[in-house]
Amino acid sequence: MARYFDEFVPPEGVKAELLRGVIVMRVGPGLVHNRIVAEVQDRIPRQRWSPLQRQGIEILGEASEPVPDLAVLARDRLPDYGRLLPSQLITMVVEVVSETGVHYDYVIKRPIYAAGKIPAYLIIDPIMAHCVLLTKPSGQGDEADYRSQEIVEFGDPLPLDDLGLELGTDEFGTFSGVRPHRYP
Repeated sequence: MARYFDEFVPPEGVKAELLRGVIVMRVGPGLVHNRIVAEVQDRIPRQRWSPLQRQGIEILGEASEPVPDLAVLARDRLPDYGRLLPSQLITMVVEVVSETGVHYDYVIKRPIYAAGKIPAYLIIDPIMAHCVLLTKPSGQGDEADYRSQEIVEFGDPLPLDDLGLELGTDEFGTFSGVRPHRYP
């Protein structure tokens, strides 16, 4: 499936990811989503970090090639070329929850990123108006998970210790008219 996915070109405006051997396609994100991603990217100091939008990630031992909204790695670890970024180079991934992506971001991707030993997984949720920071990955495959979880409401600062900064969340937008969910 990974070989087929390498050659697959999704229709314009569609995001495609390989998650646990399944090609998942979703409509591209909306304005609230994109503004949050831009806010986070703008607040990451470029002298030390490279925040990359929609960069495919390679996770050894996984039939997955997730494409987070933002992957953050140290500038000196950024490879010169390649379609996929090895997970061991990444310090943090960010997913901004969309109306149709709740289950993927909270349930499907969590063990995938943990299996890739990505130190921090930040879920920004404009449906519930909070951020969920997952750290301390452990385990392998389907059993992988993050041992630490911190929930911060929009408006409160979020310490991102792995990046050495505090992220303000007061300007993050929310979705209106979207039914709340039960995650995390």
